Amino acid sequence: MTSSSTAAPGDSPGALPSLPPVPPSPPAMPARPAPLKGAQLVLGTVALSLATFMNVLDSSIANVAIPAISGDVGVSPSQGTWVITSFGVANAISVPLTGWLTQRFGAVRLFTMSVLLFVLTSWLCGFAGSLETLVLFRVLQGLVAGPMIPLSQTLLLSSYPPSRAGTALALWGMTTLVAPVVGPLLGGWITDNISWPWIFYINVPVGLLSALLTWNIYRSRETATRKLPIDTVGLSLLVLWVGALQLMLDKGKELDWFASGEIITMAVVALVSFVVFVVWELTDAHPVVELRLFMRRNFAAGSLALSIAYGVFFGNVVLLPLWLQQWLGYTSTTAGMALAPVGILAIVLTPLVGKKVGSWDPRWMATGAFVVFATVLWMRSHFTIETDFFHILIPTLIQGVAMAFFFIPLTTITLSGLTPDRIPAAAGLSNFVRITAGAMGTSIATTLWDSRATMHHAHLTETLVQGQGTFAITLNQLQAAGMTQEQALAQINRLIDQQAFTLAANDIFWASSMLFLVLIVLIWLTKRPVGHAGAADAGGAH
Repeated sequence: MTSSSTAAPGDSPGALPSLPPVPPSPPAMPARPAPLKGAQLVLGTVALSLATFMNVLDSSIANVAIPAISGDVGVSPSQGTWVITSFGVANAISVPLTGWLTQRFGAVRLFTMSVLLFVLTSWLCGFAGSLETLVLFRVLQGLVAGPMIPLSQTLLLSSYPPSRAGTALALWGMTTLVAPVVGPLLGGWITDNISWPWIFYINVPVGLLSALLTWNIYRSRETATRKLPIDTVGLSLLVLWVGALQLMLDKGKELDWFASGEIITMAVVALVSFVVFVVWELTDAHPVVELRLFMRRNFAAGSLALSIAYGVFFGNVVLLPLWLQQWLGYTSTTAGMALAPVGILAIVLTPLVGKKVGSWDPRWMATGAFVVFATVLWMRSHFTIETDFFHILIPTLIQGVAMAFFFIPLTTITLSGLTPDRIPAAAGLSNFVRITAGAMGTSIATTLWDSRATMHHAHLTETLVQGQGTFAITLNQLQAAGMTQEQALAQINRLIDQQAFTLAANDIFWASSMLFLVLIVLIWLTKRPVGHAGAADAGGAH
């Protein structure tokens, strides 16, 4: 059985409720140790699942807390989304290094240190008193989180006999799918009833327990280590162009885009460093990412379809709770309840998808997922300020079908035809692109939302003439209710903003729906994987 996991991220992590991140290929164990038995097997599975759950949970738990975090640190909600994008970008950068770090330090040692550092950075995130420090600690958290998900799968697979690999993957996959359901609910409840720092503090006991159990059970099963060269120039260029591009997207609206010298500088740095990065990686003997893989049709089209779709999806996942809380009066808890059902049908259907991806054409499965995504977003494009909780919930529930048929088929297509020795590099590159797209999708969606809202606000106010018609009636009614003229005008402006941001959200939902339909073309540029090999390879890679 294959596993579908986010989503984060990433993902990621970033991510997803985000989708659970599809990790890179688990680094290979040089010699397969004997399977665990009895209590050790149970405790080992629990320890690794806790770490995976914590990582994926952290990419979705913050989504519903953004308004509260923004208010506490004194920034706008759109700036508050940097808490999400910073984690995603840092996580994307660290993912390709997992293989090198594993061979340098050993899988068990690296995994345990990754979990402990994740605990430390989570604790620091809770103590952050400003947006700048919180973003800094989220960057560190994303960097140390990179190896956690792929290594958790590596160690889990080594714990079971080959004949029970499907069971191990199913357990691992369920963990990563449950987290996006629990994340928004738990994050919302904590934000409303305790305080937002506790969405990070809860990682401390969970992570410490996971690290303690893992070290006690797996330290005698450490993998062999060896010193390998690392592409420091390529890595530096990667950090430079991804960081500059993400900063440009995050700060563009605040600095009035290309009217700002700072934005122009970041754009030039991103472009130049990206071009140099591509040239360097194509010529270096030990590239940090294997760009030559994009010469393969299935990898290029499959990874692009997966990444762009994930970016569109994740941007909308962040946008929806912002709209619900800012303009419909939802609390963090109720916004979490509106988002949580996204994983229910995914959990139910994922085992079927994993079983059938080798016999059904994964291109049709992915096409079905994109059609469902498009339908869900089209339904959301008809939301109004009068839409009730039940009708907001329905598209979220349906979206679980698309999630189930999204990751496994597209990963199978992307990795099909590759020899086993190339799958780790391919999976790492695919996931780097996907997680980066998720972070950028968030920035683009929130920036477009603000821009479209400004336009709709201007159109709505064009029809209002102070002292005449509906405007005068509403103003008089508010003043008769005891408001001053200034208070009444502010209230009218708030009502116009409510309509403007709702219309802007509808624009984003509709455009995203159309984009999902267009992306189907990329799916059909690929070749169908031959027999069961593609599915097997994909399963081994994530």
